[in-house]
Amino acid sequence: MEHFGFPLEALLIFAAVIVVSVYLDLFAHRNSTEVSLRDAAFWTVFWVLLSLAFYAYLRLRFSPAWADLYLAGYALEKSLSIDNLMVFMAIFASFAIKNALQHRILYYGIIGAVVFRAIFVVIGSELFHASPWVGFLFAAFVIWSAIKMLQQSEQEDDIEDYSQHWSVRLTGKLLPIYTKLHLDRFFVRHSQLPSDEAASSVTRKGLLYATPALLCLMAIETSDIAFAFDSVPAVIAVTQEPLLVYAAMIFAILGLRSLYFVLAALTKYLVHLEKAVIGLLFFIGAKMALQSWNQAVSDTGLHISAGWSLTIVLGMLGAGVVASLLFPDKEA
Repeated sequence: MEHFGFPLEALLIFAAVIVVSVYLDLFAHRNSTEVSLRDAAFWTVFWVLLSLAFYAYLRLRFSPAWADLYLAGYALEKSLSIDNLMVFMAIFASFAIKNALQHRILYYGIIGAVVFRAIFVVIGSELFHASPWVGFLFAAFVIWSAIKMLQQSEQEDDIEDYSQHWSVRLTGKLLPIYTKLHLDRFFVRHSQLPSDEAASSVTRKGLLYATPALLCLMAIETSDIAFAFDSVPAVIAVTQEPLLVYAAMIFAILGLRSLYFVLAALTKYLVHLEKAVIGLLFFIGAKMALQSWNQAVSDTGLHISAGWSLTIVLGMLGAGVVASLLFPDKEA
């Protein structure tokens, strides 16, 4: 198969969609307002339909193979995002951040995700195209991620105390901290502090203080960067074309904030979805190892087409959802 490359028309359409989407998802919803499940569900459906519209464009304008690779990468990134959102829930619980402020923190967290994904996709794609042997490294990384998720799923569901995360400690060394929330602010000036709390509620005296909202944002950003190290190799294992990889990731990320509030309500019912994601990662790792073997060592004659990759990805995720509905957790 030829390389998809960077067709000018696809680049312009993708850039235009992203600019409009960023405005809708970020600037039009930047206020710290309470998010209802109905609104979150509406916007989640909107982002999914927008992603499918880009899939239809790729399929009609270029070829079904390229479109299937994009959609497989999108479905994989979306499913992996669910595990990342579970971490976000634990972080918000550690800092006692409520619904409205969660909306504002995720607003800035998604901006960081868009930027860091671009950096990781460029680096990962260049490494992959540099040598077919890099595929074995990516395969090992994806399988290691699956094993790590499997080990975590077997542990008790105790909430980790992210208030002691290394990013929080680093922020505390750089800035004095006001230990209480101040409206929806990330920073608060010394002159804005109540006089009776100026000394008792700060870690050390200064002109500007970081609030728990900023500490929570730092924990969110650093956890997302760590998550990118898992997800980028996994998506590249499905779709090696940089533009398709980045498009799949960005479309998945843009709807992440609304999906968070849907999952916050539904996560206790999707009890078997994580098992499907773990199985999917093992498949992706094996697929990448097989592909690298065919290129670097000798052709085995076994090749998994884009269509089959998409079928397996969607099939395993669908099986996880169906299993959750048929065999729910008794406690839930």
